Amino acid sequence: MSSALARAHSRIKSWRENPAQFVYDNFKDEPDEWQVDALNALGGGCQPVRRVGMKACTGPGKTRVLGWAGWHRLSCFGGKGQHPKGAALAITKDNLKDNLWPELMGLQQKSDYLKTAFSSTKERIYANDHSETWFLSARSFAKDADETAIGNSLSGLHGPFPFILLDETGDMPQAVGKKADQIFTGSPVDAAIIAAGNPTSTDGLLYEMCTHLRNNWKIITVTADPDDPKRTPRVDIDFARKQIATYGRDNPWIMATILGLFPATGFNKIIGIEDLEAAMNRHYKISDYDFASKIIGVDVARDGADPSVFFPRQGLVMFKPKIFRNAKSNELAGSLAQSEDKWQADGVIVDGTGGYGSGVIDFGFTMGRTWLDCQFAGRSPDPKFANMRAYILFAFAEWVKKGGALPYLPQLIKEFTAITYSFQGDKFIVEPKEIIKKRIGCSTDLVDGGAVTFAYPIQPKLRLPPGVIQGGASGEYDPVARAESLMKQSGNRGDYNPLER
Repeated sequence: MSSALARAHSRIKSWRENPAQFVYDNFKDEPDEWQVDALNALGGGCQPVRRVGMKACTGPGKTRVLGWAGWHRLSCFGGKGQHPKGAALAITKDNLKDNLWPELMGLQQKSDYLKTAFSSTKERIYANDHSETWFLSARSFAKDADETAIGNSLSGLHGPFPFILLDETGDMPQAVGKKADQIFTGSPVDAAIIAAGNPTSTDGLLYEMCTHLRNNWKIITVTADPDDPKRTPRVDIDFARKQIATYGRDNPWIMATILGLFPATGFNKIIGIEDLEAAMNRHYKISDYDFASKIIGVDVARDGADPSVFFPRQGLVMFKPKIFRNAKSNELAGSLAQSEDKWQADGVIVDGTGGYGSGVIDFGFTMGRTWLDCQFAGRSPDPKFANMRAYILFAFAEWVKKGGALPYLPQLIKEFTAITYSFQGDKFIVEPKEIIKKRIGCSTDLVDGGAVTFAYPIQPKLRLPPGVIQGGASGEYDPVARAESLMKQSGNRGDYNPLER
């Protein structure tokens, strides 16, 4: 027996009773106060049933706790000929692959014992001496899976020491909880479901755990509330204070992402990946949109890490954007004026929210330009939306769903599918941009650049193309053929930027 295995063998009983000590001894991690509460619910002597749920704000380290719990169950439970069998699920297969599973892999590399005793693949962790009966496997179910399919994804876990890890349960179907509960049939010695999620939906499994099934679950609430002495230290307190001061404690995203509370209504995505992919595969003839207004939407970077975007749209088609990094207001204004002239744009709309775009608008004014200022916090022209930002984002999404064509931009898919909406009273409200950036690691600049093209109605101007003489047109000039030729030269509208032709 190796020295790492020998040391572990002498400590397993104490680790089973004290999971926080297991965490420190193997990973040199010191759990936060709320994490100790969660771990304590998983330790001690054998119990037939354990259900531990973490209802958390964004970013407190809940996936780390799931990782600790997974290794604790694998390492410290079992008997002679009786091995732990586990399954790990998240809201989607990709979410599991990108979050909980890498967490488990990373933790293993920090422990000599776990590296010696277990092997890992992209879909399975197993004990080297009992690979078929001692394991934790990555499981998934289809987006449209019924209860039978979900049950199949959790099959093969009956035994004396089964366990299930559930990540991102806020939007997970409630049927997952019903099927997971089947591990408690057959009189197990010690079975556990360990779940974590953000309170983003009143229809998901986490809400069910915290309400109708509350008597069955040990619920750990995790908050970043600056006024709570037990708040998680992993969320910056100044960021939390600023968001609460800006949007208020009753804002649904502040409740869910900062305070760790369920809002009155859940969150819904504005648009799905299927709609965006369909839009990126659409192709139109020039004659389908050439009569429409040419509009350039402008989003100006909030800080040096974000890009500034010029997004041109004409009717049913949004063309490839022009992107700038670290450009000053005067530089952006000069380039915008050139783009406006090259494309003979009918209008330019700039996101002036927070003053970031006002410098560009002011420089444009000195050049004789009348660019429109879109204030995201301003009043919506449609009373069912809480502000202008909600209005234009919904208008953009509706345009996509009704046949709009987009350039191929994977980043646009990432940004747009991340934006959710809820209700403030009887009005639609969308997730604050700062919270989205904190959650996905980037700003929604491409989406905002496209969305501002829907802020105001702009009428098309009379355009005189080359070859047209005042009072009559040259018989040699075919404007449709010329435009189609330009499109062919660059492949399709997805690669075509009219501002740089």
